[in-house]
Amino acid sequence: MSTTPASGRDLSLALERVVRMVREVSTAGDISPTSATVLGVLARAGAQRVTDLARIAGVSQPAMTQLVNRLTQQGMLARVADDADRRAVLVEITDTGREVIEARRGQRAGALDAALARVSAEDRAAIAAALPALDRLVDAVLDS
Repeated sequence: MSTTPASGRDLSLALERVVRMVREVSTAGDISPTSATVLGVLARAGAQRVTDLARIAGVSQPAMTQLVNRLTQQGMLARVADDADRRAVLVEITDTGREVIEARRGQRAGALDAALARVSAEDRAAIAAALPALDRLVDAVLDS
């Protein structure tokens, strides 16, 4: 086993491949990666303003408004009043949206379970051991 510390470049390349794999195996709901990001954020964090969703997803506010309109028409999102500011509107995920997110997670879990079954027990143990550190790394990046 290598004792060379991971570099940002090495980690970036590995994570790019992981993200590509996740996108390729996540097809439930026939939605775009940006739509999946929005549904995931709303499922985890609760109702958000369109401007905040646009910032998180890295798209313009008009583009996010169009996406929210489309997902609302498909029954995956709903607009609700903001209790803190009655003039504002929040977007929240619906049960239909949650079902799509859960189906996508199930697809990813199935693909990863199948892949894990094809790698050595040593690799599975190394991957399991790395998960807490990866969570802390993500927190360090997102909290900065």
